[in-house]
Amino acid sequence: MDTALTRLVGVRHPIVQTGMGWVAGPRLVSATANAGALGILASATMTLDRLRTAIAEVRCRTEAPFGVNLRADAADAGDRVRLIIDGGVRVASFALAPSPELIAELKAAGVVVIPSVGARRHAEKVAAWGADAVIVQGGEGGGHTGEVATSVLLPQVVDAVRIPVVAAGGFFDGRGLLAALAYGAAGVAMGTRFLLTSDSTVPDAVKARYLAATVRDVTVTRAVDGLPHRMLRTDLVAGLERSGRARSLLHAIRRAAGFRKLSGLTWRQLVQDGLALRHGRELSWSQVLLAANTPMLLRSAMVDGRTDLGVMASGQVAGVIDDLPSCAELVDRIMKEAEETRDRLMALK
Repeated sequence: MDTALTRLVGVRHPIVQTGMGWVAGPRLVSATANAGALGILASATMTLDRLRTAIAEVRCRTEAPFGVNLRADAADAGDRVRLIIDGGVRVASFALAPSPELIAELKAAGVVVIPSVGARRHAEKVAAWGADAVIVQGGEGGGHTGEVATSVLLPQVVDAVRIPVVAAGGFFDGRGLLAALAYGAAGVAMGTRFLLTSDSTVPDAVKARYLAATVRDVTVTRAVDGLPHRMLRTDLVAGLERSGRARSLLHAIRRAAGFRKLSGLTWRQLVQDGLALRHGRELSWSQVLLAANTPMLLRSAMVDGRTDLGVMASGQVAGVIDDLPSCAELVDRIMKEAEETRDRLMALK
């Protein structure tokens, strides 16, 4: 299926696997790439050395194009950009809008820049700065999310910018892909659907929690880091929502200490990362620390398998997913469903 996205990044199918922290590692990214879609490596939870190793590992596993997701506000963002350029990575994606200078540096080196946004004005801004394409996530999407549904946000963005738009939030099958194309998108991006594959390294016990979830078990809360965050409802989430300020601060400090040790960040860097998220928002100091060490909460579930202690970011589609195909099986199935749906609609003429 030829679209502006497939032509831009050189993949066979207009499908993107998003850069999920602790989930989108070399195995999942290379499996996605080998299936003909665009796999994106999550680097925010990696040290520089680990990112360098991960890029090399993906290159050993596939010859297909892949991407790396970056935090534009990270203290070492410039070093990570240079790793991407030196590693010959095809795509740089961003959870927060990169600066015009960062976009220019990447584009000058031949790297395709695809920021993720949750509002039309943000898409207009990064398009004006030179972004090559944009991923727009509606409120159905997992992790940090907005309030506007994909079906309302997507056509707004498509009409507002002249670069390829990739739709995210609520996609899991071929019908959704065709619907996104009908809105004018150049493809779809999926996180939860790729998390729930046999190529994902997420522990089986955690996958089982996702598969058992209904759409009512996926909630949006501000209790974790002060920002709207879509995830599975668990006892931990409920406890954080009930916690007083003192208990939340103690919890935040303990988690922050663990993440600092794991990531190699200094306390100063950890607080700076939290303050970057606090900018323009009214967050308490416990929320600042929680914002900085949310990766540790995610790691507890996605790596350690501790569904009782970790956060499980999730799109609403978790409530309608009931299997664990390989990435190759998933992509092949989505493309066949899209073709069948297209043929069925054509027959209505």
